[in-house]
Amino acid sequence: MSIGIIGAGAIGSAIAEILSRAGLDVTISNSRGPDTLADLAKRLGPHVHAGTREQAAEQDVVFVAVNWSKLPRAVAGLPDWNSRIVIDTNNSIEAPSFQPFELHGKTSSEVFAGMVPGARVVKAFGHLSPDLLTADPAARGGRRVLFLSGDDREARQTVRVLIDRLGFFGLDLGPLAVGSRLLQFPGGTLPAHHLVKAD
Repeated sequence: MSIGIIGAGAIGSAIAEILSRAGLDVTISNSRGPDTLADLAKRLGPHVHAGTREQAAEQDVVFVAVNWSKLPRAVAGLPDWNSRIVIDTNNSIEAPSFQPFELHGKTSSEVFAGMVPGARVVKAFGHLSPDLLTADPAARGGRRVLFLSGDDREARQTVRVLIDRLGFFGLDLGPLAVGSRLLQFPGGTLPAHHLVKAD
């Protein structure tokens, strides 16, 4: 499995760190080009490679971790997704004001899915803060929970296996219309909750 990340902010960098720690090769990108990510890639270790947005997007599994207002530009003009898995880590707010965007009754993941036609979208990795993502997932005698949601069962299973490989416990919440509504911030009931599955 090859992995790409579009977005190298706090969440994107945290995801790159935990993937690298698990020995998985990652291509990370941002809007300013790979040269601006050389120091980050070096700090995160030999499994993290700075690349272009297009190089990140062509991997088997692609994380998108971009501020909501910048999402359309971040994914615009990319080649067809061809049923590749795209993990939506985004929340429909804009820091530092944390004002919600109008979604017209849809979940943020349903809106996001419309930006990446042909992709199998899974909502995951966006409900915990970066410091909890990069902390040891073994906690209090169990494993920290990462929720996931998506309309494609096979894609959800692939992401759940990846979550388990990273040391977390993946908890599948089903289709986007149900699960992503619980996961989205603002409005969902699950973001920022630090839950542990007892082993």
